[in-house]
Amino acid sequence: MEFKAQDSTAFDDMLAFVKQHPDFEKLEISYEPTLSLSGLEINLSRRRVINNGQEIELTVKEYDILCLLAANKGRVLTYEQIYDKVWGEISAGNEKDTVGFHIRNLRKNFVIQTLTFP
Repeated sequence: MEFKAQDSTAFDDMLAFVKQHPDFEKLEISYEPTLSLSGLEINLSRRRVINNGQEIELTVKEYDILCLLAANKGRVLTYEQIYDKVWGEISAGNEKDTVGFHIRNLRKNFVIQTLTFP
């Protein structure tokens, strides 16, 4: 809420009312970590992706790949490195197809425009 000087009595009245009703729940604004890259925002705690003001729906793996690439902006990651980090498994030789499929979907969503790909 934003109050101006002329609203000070209204603010005082609101505080008095809240103090009289202890059952009101105290809400605080908490810090939500966000990764921001030119036009792209990734809210890490809510797993939300906003691209140029529009929310993009991603699968779990697409989101995890996007976060990995955003955190490593400017670095080239191999398919194997991406697979190892996102799937948490040692690759079995088909990582290029698996990772490539998800990266193609990310590109279709216009989410990744400035990140480096393998």
